[in-house]
Amino acid sequence: MRRTTFHFASLAAASLLLLAGCGSQGGGGDKGSGTVSAKPTPTQTSAPTPSASGSAGSCAPLGAELTAADNGRTFCLAEDGAFRVTLKGTEQRPWKKIAAAGDTDALKPINYGFMLRTGYGGAAYQAVASGTVTLSSTRPLCAEPTAPGQVSCKGIQEWQVTVKVN
Repeated sequence: MRRTTFHFASLAAASLLLLAGCGSQGGGGDKGSGTVSAKPTPTQTSAPTPSASGSAGSCAPLGAELTAADNGRTFCLAEDGAFRVTLKGTEQRPWKKIAAAGDTDALKPINYGFMLRTGYGGAAYQAVASGTVTLSSTRPLCAEPTAPGQVSCKGIQEWQVTVKVN
């Protein structure tokens, strides 16, 4: 019978080769840019719509609900479309009431449909006229101290989306 020995050098070399392959692109598919993004880039599923300046701008179709993950995005909505905004917060770090700016007559506030937990920010809207509306809210980054001597911060988390009604 032949005795087999385990070689740590072979295991280390195999591990390095395996790790070197992680993250590399394979196959004949799309080539990536080589950078990593914290948030996926939205794909455009509708034709660009003219912006207020007359140039073509892109926006994603608006689904039934906006969340904190939609921060910074621009959405398109047809007249008579409706959606709601749900921002999940906590009692210690609550979202402020959602504010609308711009062509505010384009969106009409409607019944949200159910009660929100403490700290959540929520609103519901129906598109009633053409226009561009910016929705926004903020909340503290840190909870308020509950006892003397605890650390506090003045940081604020911002949320903002643009809705183009056409």
